[in-house]
Amino acid sequence: MLIFCAILAEMFFAAQLVWAGPPFTTDDPEPVQYQHWEVYLASQIAHDKEGWSGTSPHLEVNYGAVPNLQLHLIAPVSFVSPSHEAARFGYGDTELGMKYRFVEETDFLPQIGTFPLVEVPTGQHERGLGSGHAQIFLPLWLQKSFEPWTTYGGAGYWINPGKGNRNWWFTGWLLQREMTPGFTLGAEIFHETPSESSGPSDSKFNIGAIYDFSDFSHLLISAGHTIQGPNEFQAFVALQLTFRLAKRPAAK
Repeated sequence: MLIFCAILAEMFFAAQLVWAGPPFTTDDPEPVQYQHWEVYLASQIAHDKEGWSGTSPHLEVNYGAVPNLQLHLIAPVSFVSPSHEAARFGYGDTELGMKYRFVEETDFLPQIGTFPLVEVPTGQHERGLGSGHAQIFLPLWLQKSFEPWTTYGGAGYWINPGKGNRNWWFTGWLLQREMTPGFTLGAEIFHETPSESSGPSDSKFNIGAIYDFSDFSHLLISAGHTIQGPNEFQAFVALQLTFRLAKRPAAK
């Protein structure tokens, strides 16, 4: 228990920049409900031997456009703060995506879905605020619930063009439990193959929590560390709003 409390206490001091299913890096196949919205005001940061990087903040918007289909946008204010250089802030790379669940969960089958993402190179690459190239992520996600437990994960392939870059794989899995109504704890482990020609692979873990203030507002936090590969620490914190806009009454 003391170790867990220490990890939670460290959540507010470090991190890694990777988009995914808040507050975790591993995503799930479950889209936002039809005609419902999810809006996040979030910050995700990373620290390694080179310094700090992340978003401060970023805005994420998800919308259930049709049953089993979610539209997705992330608009970030990015920053980099190298160890021996001045910090730089600016608009980063925009993320667009579409999550589609093509198998719904049954007593025996898990949910199965995909969530293709495109990283649009809107950030200034020369200032370290963007990749300089469009990137595409093609994943497959599965999820199964055994209340109060839920487990999900899968794998995806990043298409990562550019000089010195290479395409790479992400694999991850998560287990979470609803501890009390409105309070959920979870832990994940994930692995990434090299994204640069001379780069290393890495494996990492995160521990996170979701607290529901109400049906409308929620707090999400997570943090973790490298367990194989370069020494890194990552953290994420967000205020999430979930709602459905009321329909206007038909004109008489």
